[in-house]
Amino acid sequence: MKRYLLRKQDNENLDVVLNEFELSEPGPTDVRVRIEACSLNYRDLLMKSGQSASGGEGDVVPLSDGAGTISFVGSNVTKWKAGDRVALTFFQDWEEGRFDMRYHKSARGGSCDGVLAEEVNAPQHSIVRIPDYLSTAEAACLPCAAVTAWHGLMERSRPMQEGDTVLCLGTGGVSIFALQMAKAAGAKVIVTSSSDEKLERAIELGADETINYRDTPEWDKAVFEKTGKRGVDHVIEVGGPGTLPRSMNSVAAGGSIALIGVLTGFEAPDASLFPLVTKNVDLSGIYVGSREMFGRLNEFLTEHQVQPVIDRTFSFDEAPDAYRHLESGEHLGKVVVSM
Repeated sequence: MKRYLLRKQDNENLDVVLNEFELSEPGPTDVRVRIEACSLNYRDLLMKSGQSASGGEGDVVPLSDGAGTISFVGSNVTKWKAGDRVALTFFQDWEEGRFDMRYHKSARGGSCDGVLAEEVNAPQHSIVRIPDYLSTAEAACLPCAAVTAWHGLMERSRPMQEGDTVLCLGTGGVSIFALQMAKAAGAKVIVTSSSDEKLERAIELGADETINYRDTPEWDKAVFEKTGKRGVDHVIEVGGPGTLPRSMNSVAAGGSIALIGVLTGFEAPDASLFPLVTKNVDLSGIYVGSREMFGRLNEFLTEHQVQPVIDRTFSFDEAPDAYRHLESGEHLGKVVVSM
């Protein structure tokens, strides 16, 4: 059987290395999943570059997002059976309720083995059923990016409502899912990008307004004008310290900012946070979500028949190329590895 490992090389850099292995027998409450597709997230680039700790000294199977078919169930498993189509959760052990720091130890593709393998064993509580209308490749796009977007828009602070305005920064996996969910829920959406071609694609996906932040560096002022000098109700903030000050300028009074990514680095923002106070804004740290959130997301996706946007699909043997494509920033939506 084959899998990839995130392994330290002679030059001390991490690399994704193909490896032959024998998978252990599933425990009595575990299932074995034949992985049919995986998808990549920006976090996977951080893991590979060593900017995000893996949580262990040894090699780890990378990628958190995978989907496939159950091939075997443990003796005490009653909910699942062989042949069920399932997706794996990002956090193996965050089933429901508020987050606890112990869940970090169960983050797939980092603190514990991920899904870039032909088969994996998984606790029965760490999988969800794939909506019937989705392909396995589309389902593999959901565990991190889609759950994150759902958590930021629908589970924290004031849930998004029909008629709200949402600002999505960029056109990566989280932002594109947020665009699709917001439009399905009847919200208005503003999307930013440095690429006019990507902005045109965002309009095809339903974006009401777009801003090229390379042509308009003070894009927060453009957001203010496009919203009648009111601001947006929700910001999907994936940039981090380099974009947070302008996101704070863009949000309306009583609005919310879902702080998700660190595309601009890990440094502190060069701005006062006091505007959040004067406008009574909610700033929520979002790190994916629980299995229960994943279930509610799937119900929403099924109701609205939302189709995940796959930018490009690579074969299992081409997995290193998938990493390079994601790192290039040329993608819109999700990058998938298909078995």
